[in-house]
Amino acid sequence: MKHLERSFDGQNQWWKFLLVLILAFIIGQFIGAIPLMFAMIFSGAFSGENVAPSENIMDFSVYGINPVLGLALMVIPFVTTLIIAVLLVRSFHKRSLKDVINGGIKFRWGRMLSGFVLWAGIVVILIVADYKVDPDNFDVRLDPFRLITLAVVAIVFIPFQAGAEEYFFRGYLAQGVAGWTKIRWTAVLIPAVLFGLLHSSNPEVKEYGFWVTMPQYILFGIFFGLISDTDDGIEIAVGVHAGHNVLSAIFVTTKASTLQTPALLYQHEVYPMRDLLYLFLASALFIVLMSVRYKWNFSILQVKITPLQKEQPVSE
Repeated sequence: MKHLERSFDGQNQWWKFLLVLILAFIIGQFIGAIPLMFAMIFSGAFSGENVAPSENIMDFSVYGINPVLGLALMVIPFVTTLIIAVLLVRSFHKRSLKDVINGGIKFRWGRMLSGFVLWAGIVVILIVADYKVDPDNFDVRLDPFRLITLAVVAIVFIPFQAGAEEYFFRGYLAQGVAGWTKIRWTAVLIPAVLFGLLHSSNPEVKEYGFWVTMPQYILFGIFFGLISDTDDGIEIAVGVHAGHNVLSAIFVTTKASTLQTPALLYQHEVYPMRDLLYLFLASALFIVLMSVRYKWNFSILQVKITPLQKEQPVSE
């Protein structure tokens, strides 16, 4: 195991984490938001019409911005924040991108792809089942050209958004918590709670309520943390996170969706508590299947995190 153990490098001071997070977020979000700001300004100027308010702040169509373009513009701040964070972590903590991802070995693309494909398959099954059970709750919006364009943009851009979030929470912050507490469960749970709170301003939270939606985000965070700890790296979590968001962007949207896209299906009524149950069952199935494939040892979760005594070979 190397990923969480990488925190024992003498560079785990709390003030470094605070400074990196503040600087990366402020600078990265500001620079990354510039293209979106220009798009909003020019679309409003050229339309010659007043912008109508929207209940969903992520609905860029009210500014006359194509929702597919809006999706790409929304991801750019994540990319710039990630780039700045990687540079700051290297400067303050002397850790490379690989150090934060998996403790220093090469990026395991196969694991990321496996996570993406398996979770995407589970999500598709749930969507099809949901539609079959209650087809009247969905509007089918079949526009092949627009759907293909959306799929290309989603597949190209969204993995950067998912990768940025996983780098921060299951990589950088998990290593910080691991170094401070030396307990694996805290390295899973604390980033998961912070992950949930980060999403507290999402439109879904406003629409369905904080205490209804927050368990979903935190459960997702715990799920990502568990697979990152047991697999000794965040690649599978990046794949799952990207797969979930890509499939959501392409296939299903609602009035409160964070990703406002011309998806294939528009869902009228959302049932958050049922979705929480689906998420729990899907996560459990995913963990079982992946643990068989990669021979995960869950007893590691009870083992205290200690500094590495020597270089240990890690399977690719």
